[in-house]
Amino acid sequence: MTAAPTVDVHAHVLLPEVEALVAGRPGLTAARALDARRNGAAALAVSGRMVRDRAPRMTDVPARIAAMDAQGVDVQLVSPSPSHYHSWAPRDTAEKVYRLANEATAAHCAGAPHRLRGLGLAPLQHPDLAVTALDHALGQGLLGVEISSHAPGRELSDPAYEPFWSRAEDSGALVFLHPFGCTLDERLDRWYLSNTVGQPTENAVALSHLIFSGVLDRHPELRILAAHGGGYLPTHIGRSDHAWSVRPDAGADCAHPPSSYLRRLWFDSLVHDPHVLRELVRVAGADRVLLGSDFPFDMGSDDPLGTLRSAGLADADFHAVRGANATALLDLA
Repeated sequence: MTAAPTVDVHAHVLLPEVEALVAGRPGLTAARALDARRNGAAALAVSGRMVRDRAPRMTDVPARIAAMDAQGVDVQLVSPSPSHYHSWAPRDTAEKVYRLANEATAAHCAGAPHRLRGLGLAPLQHPDLAVTALDHALGQGLLGVEISSHAPGRELSDPAYEPFWSRAEDSGALVFLHPFGCTLDERLDRWYLSNTVGQPTENAVALSHLIFSGVLDRHPELRILAAHGGGYLPTHIGRSDHAWSVRPDAGADCAHPPSSYLRRLWFDSLVHDPHVLRELVRVAGADRVLLGSDFPFDMGSDDPLGTLRSAGLADADFHAVRGANATALLDLA
């Protein structure tokens, strides 16, 4: 177990070429206005400075590797910044975005192929394009795709995504569920609630759609990794189990108690609380939790190994989360 590399499965790459592509296109202004309403002016000002300060670690491979070395991380699974989703984009723009994002992410990882693995993007606003985007990502040598918790007007339980789930299952691709934005909108526009409350909420809602709709029953071999420890769902899964057991509407499309599906998903360790991390390991299983830092954003952990150690896990569980689980899931051996 201790011989496995230390693997961080939640690390981001910034792709200026994607932003250059969408600049000036119809729809971008409205999308940015919505983002501003959801986050509030104070949060946007702080985030702008933070991203500028940390951008070199998301764009420059030597800077990234130096930071990884300082953290004691051997391998990162690199995914595009969720700001690159651009779920407002019409079909032609969305196709250009995912192709450019996939190719640019693959090129970034090629700068240190023994240290970096990558994920592409899939445009959920166009369900059929999500399938071709996944195939394109795999063709670039990426391990799968990153997706948001929903698309405008569509939840992950939407039947239109069935071909995407089928293709992901058949190909063995990894699907990294990472929300961007929260539909609670202006209710969260102060004190950075858009992230601190919004992201865990979006994770919980998206995973609940996958569980209660039967997506995980129909596609039992799906490999889904949830960011932010799955949000609120793992620590409140008892409420879901209770509803499933007492209400016929809650259990209509889900074959088993919701808690049982946690052991068929994977979760990163980024929960910011050692007690919550221990509970995540308990309910999902030590073999289903992977080290994640949200590198290099300020809402992540600059010392992911130290954060993991603070949970006081059993030695075998610590090394499983540190890297053995990811080594198996990503086939790094």
